[in-house]
Amino acid sequence: MLKDRDLEQIKQKGITEQEIKRQIDIFKRGFPHIDLAAPATPGDGILVLDENRIDSYVEYYKKEAKNFSVLKFVPASGAATRMFKSIFEWREKLKNNESPDDLVEEDESAGIFFKRITNFAFWNDLYDVMKKKGYDAVDCIEKKEYLPLIEFLLDDKGLGYGKLPKGLLKFHKYNGNSRTSFEEHLIEGALYGKNVNGDVNLHFTVSPEHMELFEKHFETVARSYEEYYGVKYNIDFSVQDPSTDTIAVDMNNQPFREADGSLLFRPGGHGALIGNLNSIDDDIIFIKNIDNVVPDRLKTPTVKYKKAIGGILLEIQSRVHQYQEIIEKGELNDNLYEQAVDFVCEKLNFDPDLFKGQGEKGKDILQRKLYSPIRVCGMVKNEGEPGGGPFWVYSAGEIKSLQIIESSQINHKDPNQKDIFNKSTHFNPVDIVCGLKTWDGKKYDLEQYIDPNTGFISQKSKEGRSLKAFELPGLWNGAMADWITVFVEVPVITFNPVKTINDLLRDEHQ
Repeated sequence: MLKDRDLEQIKQKGITEQEIKRQIDIFKRGFPHIDLAAPATPGDGILVLDENRIDSYVEYYKKEAKNFSVLKFVPASGAATRMFKSIFEWREKLKNNESPDDLVEEDESAGIFFKRITNFAFWNDLYDVMKKKGYDAVDCIEKKEYLPLIEFLLDDKGLGYGKLPKGLLKFHKYNGNSRTSFEEHLIEGALYGKNVNGDVNLHFTVSPEHMELFEKHFETVARSYEEYYGVKYNIDFSVQDPSTDTIAVDMNNQPFREADGSLLFRPGGHGALIGNLNSIDDDIIFIKNIDNVVPDRLKTPTVKYKKAIGGILLEIQSRVHQYQEIIEKGELNDNLYEQAVDFVCEKLNFDPDLFKGQGEKGKDILQRKLYSPIRVCGMVKNEGEPGGGPFWVYSAGEIKSLQIIESSQINHKDPNQKDIFNKSTHFNPVDIVCGLKTWDGKKYDLEQYIDPNTGFISQKSKEGRSLKAFELPGLWNGAMADWITVFVEVPVITFNPVKTINDLLRDEHQ
C-alpha cells in the first residue's frame, strides 16, 4: 500500500506512518455515528437568561475580566471560493454566450446581484479599478454588459476577490469609506476584549499565501482604530501546521496518487486549529468566525452578549478553580465532595450517573472532570441555517454530555436518531468563550481533550478523478469533546454570517 518514497514524503510533512495507516483504516470503516440522547433545549441543556441576569453577568465580566489576559481568536483561513461560487458560474454562462436576460431570468440571485451591485461595500473600489482600465461600470450595468463587472471583481486585473479570503473583502459601507470583515473584528476586540492596560489581543489563523496580505492590511488600518478607541493592538497570525494535513484516498480506499505517483494530502479542516489554539498563552479566549460581523449600528447587542457569556465563563471558572484548589490541598472532605457534585451536575451539565455508586472513586472522577478546559457557547434559535447544533450525547454506555453535533455525524437511517436531530431548536453560531488554565495558572494541554473517533469524510474530486477526504475532529465538535460545556441562548441578531455574496445585501450588512 505504502511505498518507500511514500514514507519519505510522509516524514517530510511531519506525519507518522502509524497515523497514515490509522486514517486509511478510518476511511475503510468510517467514523462511528454519534449516539444522540436528546436535543439540548431551553431549560434542558441551554441556559436562558432574563434581562436582569444578562446585565448582572455583563457587570461581572467588566469587574473580573481585568484580572485576566483576554484574547480574540478568529479562524480566517482559506479563500472565499464558496462565497463567489455562483458568480464563477455566471461568468462561464456569459462566456458561453448566454444572454444577460436569460441569466437573470433563470437565476434570481443573479438578478438581485446586478440590480443592487452599487450597494456593496466594494462598489467604489470596483468602479475605480474599471475606470482606470477604460471601463464605465455604471454604463456596463445599464447596458447589461455583466461580464466585465464579474471579471474585474474576481480577477487579478481588478479587485482579485476570487482569490482573497473573507477577512480581506469589503463587507460594510460607511460614510466616506468601507471596512473589511478583518477591520470589524479589530473594532469588536476593542469593544469587549480590551485588557486592563488598554491592550487588545487578537489571533487570526490564515492561509500561508495570505499571511503577508493580512499583515499589510493590519499595518494600514490599525493606527486609526487604536487612536479612536484608545487601545493598543497586539496581533498574531498563524497557519495550520502541515503535520495536521490528512491523506486522501480513492474510491477503493487506496492512497490517492498525483500524476507523478506522489501521495495527495489535504488540509485537515478547522479541527486542525486546536493546535493553534493550544499555542496561545492567554487566560480567556473568545472564538468567532471571520464572516460573522455587523456594522457599527448593530454592534451593541453583540458586544453585550459577548460580555454576558464572558461573565458566565468567569463565574463558572471561579467555582471550578475553588474546587481545584481544595482538591490540590487535600481538603476535599465528604461534605465538600457532595457540594462539588451538586455544582457540576446542576451548573456544568455533568451526568449524575457519573457519580452514582462510585464511593471513593467518585472523588477521582470529580477531579478528572474538573481539570478540563471550559467553554461557554452561545446558541441561537434555529431558523434554517445549515450546520451543527447542541445535543445531549451518550458516551461510555449511558453517560450523557453536551456536545455540538453536525448532521453528518449521525445515522440518518435510524429513525430515532433522525427524529432527535430534527427536534433540535437551536443552532451553533460559533460564539464561544473559553477558559484555558487551572486555578494556579497552568495551561491545559488541549490535545488531551479531543475525541479521535469523531471527524468527517467527504467526497471531492481532483482533475476529474473522485477522491475521499478526511477532516480531523471539528474545532468545536470532537476537538472539544471532553471540555466542560455550557450552552447559553443568545439572540439571532448576534449571528449574521456571510456564506454567499448576496448575504452582504441583507439589511444586517447594509
